[in-house]
Amino acid sequence: MKYFTRRFVKPNDLNVSDRLFGGQLLSWIDEEAAIYASCQMKHDRVVTKYMSEIDFKTSARMGDVIEFGLEVVDAGRTSITTCCEVRNKKSQIVVITIDRIVFVAINNEGKPVPHKFSSEYLKVV
Repeated sequence: MKYFTRRFVKPNDLNVSDRLFGGQLLSWIDEEAAIYASCQMKHDRVVTKYMSEIDFKTSARMGDVIEFGLEVVDAGRTSITTCCEVRNKKSQIVVITIDRIVFVAINNEGKPVPHKFSSEYLKVV
């Protein structure tokens, strides 16, 4: 998995327990994953179709730097599926994992269209 973006956890990102608010983290993941998917698909209009089970492993605190790891795990004609792992940059402890986030390429009318990602780039496991 490649790690792309990093963010500081700031006071406005915290919940009432002084931990990173899960909704904020999910918003960041959706944005980062959509940018990643758009780049992989070579298509500037993508939408999130599906997010699988979300597993919060540990919490992040104010001042932590977290980093977002993303990887394409499957590709269809109009969609790709990514996985995501967010970890604490300093400790390398995983904060959250999401096994499947599906993105679909769409046209101006919101209809699915083919993208240019080649499945030959997928890792064979």
